[in-house]
Formats: sequence, C-alpha cells, structure tokens
Amino acid sequence: MDDLVGQQHLTGKGSILRTAIEQGKIPSMILWGPPGTGKTTIANIIAHTLQVPFFILSAISAGVKEVREVIQQTQKTRGAILFIDEIHRFNKGQQDALLGAVEKGTVRLIGATTENPSFEVNSALLSRCQVYVLKSLTEEDLVNLLHQALKKDEWLQTKNIQLKETEALITISGGDARKLLNLLELVVQQLSAGNEEISITDDKVMEIAQQRIALYDKSGEQHYDIISAFIKSMRGSDPNGAIYWLARMIEGGEDVKFIARRMVIFASEDISNANANALLLANATFDAVNKIGYPEARIILAQCATYLASSPKSNASYMAIGKALDAVHKYGDLPVPLHIRNAPTDLMKKMGYGDNYKYAHDYEGNFTEQEFLPGDIAGTRFYNPGKNPREEELRKYLRGLWKEKYDY
Repeated sequence: MDDLVGQQHLTGKGSILRTAIEQGKIPSMILWGPPGTGKTTIANIIAHTLQVPFFILSAISAGVKEVREVIQQTQKTRGAILFIDEIHRFNKGQQDALLGAVEKGTVRLIGATTENPSFEVNSALLSRCQVYVLKSLTEEDLVNLLHQALKKDEWLQTKNIQLKETEALITISGGDARKLLNLLELVVQQLSAGNEEISITDDKVMEIAQQRIALYDKSGEQHYDIISAFIKSMRGSDPNGAIYWLARMIEGGEDVKFIARRMVIFASEDISNANANALLLANATFDAVNKIGYPEARIILAQCATYLASSPKSNASYMAIGKALDAVHKYGDLPVPLHIRNAPTDLMKKMGYGDNYKYAHDYEGNFTEQEFLPGDIAGTRFYNPGKNPREEELRKYLRGLWKEKYDY
C-alpha cells in the first residue's frame, strides 16, 4: 500500500480505509473515481493483504448466471472478496443477485465505477456498501508513477532510459495511470530497436503515439470520432458501416445509455416524419438496454441501429425548429394574436382575448383557415416536408388545407 500512487486520503497512514485493512475488517464497498486512478489496484492490495480468496467479474461480460456461480464458490471460503469492475453497468437484476450474499456477509463486495453510484447502483445494494471516492491523479502523481516504473519494473530495469520530458506522456494518457504505463511501455519498445540508450522526449512520444495508439478512449478524441462515424453511417443509410462502428463502441466498453441516447436523437433529427416509428423504436431501445445491460444489450442496439440506417431520411422537422428559433431571435417576443389567446377571466374576454377564434372541430374536415402566427411573420413557412413517400403525403394533405398560403 505504501507504493500506491495517489489516494492518500484513503490509503495513507491513519486513513479510514487503511485502518480497516490493517484490522482485517473491511466492509463491502464501492470505489468511485475516474479511469486509471487505482480502483482495481486497491482491490488487489486488499485481497493480498488479507490473504483471502479473490474473485473478479467484469460487468461488461458477466450476467446473473456468472454472479450466482461466483457467490456459490465463495460460500465454501469464508471472507472471500468479489471484485466487480464497472459495476454501474449491471442492471437491476444483476445487482439484486448480489444482495443476499452481501447482506449475510458471505462475500465482501468491492465494486469499481466511474459513474456516480447514487444514480447507477440500486439503493438496496448501495445501503450495504461504504462508498469511497478516488480523486484524479495529479501531474506530480503521474510523474512519480513513471519514475517508480522505471525503477522497479523488471523489464524496464534492463534498459538504459533517460526520461527527459513527460508532458506528452501525461497529456495523451489523460490522467489515466493504466494508459500512462501502457504508453510508456509502447514508447520504450519502439525506441529500443538498435539503441543502447533510450531518450524519451515529447516529440518522440507524439510521433509514436500517432502511429500506433488506436485504443478506444471513452472520454477522448476517438470517443467523438467513432460516435460521429456511427451517426454518419446511419445518416448515409449504410447499416454495414453503422453496425461496424457500433461494434467498436461495444468492444471499447462505451456506456450503453450514451449509444442509445444518440440513436433517440438521430431518429428525430435525421428520420423524423419520413418514418415516425423510428423514434418509437429508438426510445424503446433506450428503455430496454437500461433494463438489460451488457452483454445482451448489444443485440437490441444492433436491431435499432440497422433499422435506423435502413429507414428513409428527413431532416425537415429539425430544419423547421432551426428556422423558427432564428425568427424568435430576429423578431423577439412577438405578441400572441388576440383570437388564439386564452381567456379564463371576464376581463380578458372584454379585452378581446379569444374573439373570433374558430374551433377546428366545428368545421367540415376538422379544419378552417385562420392565422396562428404573429402579424409580423404571418404566412411564414417553417416546416417544409421532405421528399420521401410519407412526407409527400403530408405535403399533399397540407396543400389541400392551406392552398397557396404556405406554398406547399
């Protein structure tokens, strides 16, 4: 524990967690903090210090069956620790499967999460766990980690390494200690060829990183590049491109809610009334994947992504709200025409509120022409139906109602 970089508020001498470990009386706990700040390392330290059986599950790949199998194994060995990485990805059923064992003390749970457990871990399980918050590693912590690796790692010790600059290593790793060490190893491997002395500089790190690093970073540039490729593949009606970029996100452990949320937006922005069912399916997908979680959620995401990619496209309603907002910004708060104002009081009625309003259902076809826009923008067409079968029907219907007024 003395070698752990950062998190002194949890593991420093006299801290709550360290004292509990030294006394051998650790509670079930949730370790909450950014990626690469030591959650898995702390779990391993606890298990090795207490010398108890240590079981590991990843919430990305494990289901209720795997959880129950591990719990059954822990019942044979009192005091076992079950470490679950990314526990926020467990759905309610998976989390509920842990409850009995945690409550009885059959197993001591250590869950690791990058998300706020108040929202992502159900209250019954959370009430049985102590939450420990890990802080982001400082630049000083990360530099210390680099020097510690050069000093203690068996392979790195065999190299003559001069660490001249660290800014690029730290910047590219984004404060994630695991990425930092992986990047250090990659750089040393690349610079080792034919060189007795290895000099690590920012320029060399950037050159190697740009050539070789292709890891999916959920918070970095690739996160945005890949979701962009996913959206553009669906917009371009290519289900093959969409399913590939979806697979890249799933394999990289992308948050299932992030993917589903973007598909809900896409269904309205890029498909809209060309296929109104798209929004219904996307919204149902968002609900379903939250209930199911990984790994089965991939099936539901794939169904929705291929459906959206294969649907006719229209951005007409998206463009319409943009034009309407431009009009609001240009003309300000134009007054609501008197005839379509609400008139709940006698005074308002005397002032003309609601006068001459025509109740559509009183007329043939449930329609009669009247003006619904303020005078300064009367007759402005904001919504122009797209050129697809469904919206051509809408255009024909609107033209029949409004004749030449909106030029449908």
